[in-house]
Amino acid sequence: MSETKFLEVPGGRIAYDDSGAGPLIIATPAMLDLRSELRFLRPLLVKAGFRVVTLDQRGMGETSARWDEYGSVALARDLIALIRHLGAGPAIVYGTSNGAAAAVNVSVEAPELIRGMILAAPFVRDGKMSFFQRAAMNVMRVPGLAHPVYMSYFPKWEPRRPADFDAHVAALSANLKQSDRRGVIAAYMLQQTHALAESRLGQVRTPALVIMGTGDVDWPDPAAEAHWIGQRLSAEVVLLDGAGHHPHVEYPEQIAEAVARFAKGLDA
Repeated sequence: MSETKFLEVPGGRIAYDDSGAGPLIIATPAMLDLRSELRFLRPLLVKAGFRVVTLDQRGMGETSARWDEYGSVALARDLIALIRHLGAGPAIVYGTSNGAAAAVNVSVEAPELIRGMILAAPFVRDGKMSFFQRAAMNVMRVPGLAHPVYMSYFPKWEPRRPADFDAHVAALSANLKQSDRRGVIAAYMLQQTHALAESRLGQVRTPALVIMGTGDVDWPDPAAEAHWIGQRLSAEVVLLDGAGHHPHVEYPEQIAEAVARFAKGLDA
């Protein structure tokens, strides 16, 4: 991973790295993961001729731990600030999970800064949860119980585990155990909502690509959710058979090819 850089924003600072040269892609990991989640995709995109910036979301990795606000609405503001700071926009935003809702919000709030958005394992609305998921979320709202429950759930998001899966999980667990980050899981579970993004879908004019794994446990029917989003955004949908909530960890080559093809279409 390249050297960590920091951007000061109201309330704290955002950690990011910056690699390569070419059209700008800013990529977010999923909620409550490290930016190293993108460790396999980033070098492939750099090799394909892109400048790739990945960031740690609020509370995670090397980004400041304590904030008044967490979630996709705040993440959108951080993305806008980062694109302006880099001065290389408009950017393609690769938003994973809640990062997809953030990309939608960026496209409405600052359309001049975003020329395309790739929504990976996307949340752009609040989904219907199973009884088990509701119970787990309620437990994760309790700071003392949040960490073990969350870490026990994490493997479900990567059914096709990479060779360094255990090392990544250990790094994530250690990060969340830091004294000033112990309330981060609970804060996200209490504050996270994608209602604003859903209300704005009809206002989006930014070209979009939807990427979804058919094994994503966060949705009862991932393919149906992907097509629902695709219809509302007039977006191409790419389904990856069996992939979970972090599809770029399991299928980085296929996703890099889809991203490059999408970017080429923007220039046509």
